[in-house]
Amino acid sequence: MKWSNSANRPNIRSADSRAKRQTDNEQASPPQSGLAFCCGMFGEGRRRLQPSITHRVTNSTAQIMKKKILLQLDGDKHASVFDAVVAADTGVERLLQYGNVTVDDVEPLVHGCIFTRGLADLASTAIFVGGSDVQHGELLTERVVRTFFGPMRVSVMMDANGANTTAAAAVLSAEKHVSWSDTTLVVLAGTGPVGQRVARLTAAAGARVLIGSRNQDRADQACQQIRSRVEGAQVESIVTSGVDLKQTIAEADALIACGAAGICLAEAADWQDSAKLRVAVDLNAVPPLGIDGIDVMHKAEMKGNVACYGAIGVGGLKMKIHKRALEQLFESNNAVLDAEQILEIGKLLTS
Repeated sequence: MKWSNSANRPNIRSADSRAKRQTDNEQASPPQSGLAFCCGMFGEGRRRLQPSITHRVTNSTAQIMKKKILLQLDGDKHASVFDAVVAADTGVERLLQYGNVTVDDVEPLVHGCIFTRGLADLASTAIFVGGSDVQHGELLTERVVRTFFGPMRVSVMMDANGANTTAAAAVLSAEKHVSWSDTTLVVLAGTGPVGQRVARLTAAAGARVLIGSRNQDRADQACQQIRSRVEGAQVESIVTSGVDLKQTIAEADALIACGAAGICLAEAADWQDSAKLRVAVDLNAVPPLGIDGIDVMHKAEMKGNVACYGAIGVGGLKMKIHKRALEQLFESNNAVLDAEQILEIGKLLTS
């Protein structure tokens, strides 16, 4: 190389040229030190560390939305495929699934959600609690919420075993035909997770609810739990085994069966001749069905004076509620969606 004018020629650059090159390099590859990243999650940390760079990085990414990340906590060995598919169909971009989750596992998993993004971006992360054990799901959800503090929180939805979305869909389907404030409702298998939610939601709306079970003590306990949560709840326990169920249903305006798959809870003769009954909902999709005489596909199918709904007839609304609830998780970072909140989402969909 020839530098005829000066041995120092390679270093002859104006301050402006050096600054321009430094700026170009910084824009192409901004620093990613661990300290800057950790401080950056609280908003101002990166600006203090790199004042000349932060402004440019912020401006270049201002229009880029954070990916929607859903943390799925499941008490079962394998996290629910059903819930994963619904999440994908709803637009979740990253699904983080964890199975066999215990209450003790919750805190570090939640910390991973709330400490990795700036406050303005926390709404792009949410938590879904599922699994087949609803009671365990309730405990996980309670621990999730207790882990939050101040603004450090994300939205969370509890729908273990589909209990909340199914109950909401059943209640909304039935109330197309009755007004809960002047309705007597019989809930068969009312001590199970779906049955308890159906009873709780309708009692809160003013219905007189007869909670049916084969076990008197379990029915009494379910009534007590609802009274503790719903002020003025009109709930009564009834035994459905070894009794004349027809006589009990005769005083009801609505009948909802929430039993386990493949168990018939009411014969056709128990309800089809009722002069008072206006709607019957069976949430069992596996033969023999929960209410004899109702087909799984029935959706407001009239049998005499009774509007009949089968599990799939209710299932379409249940899926709409599930998807809309997941969407709502990403609209803020402070929603906690349990049965009551999910019912309100369903009301907006059906209004």
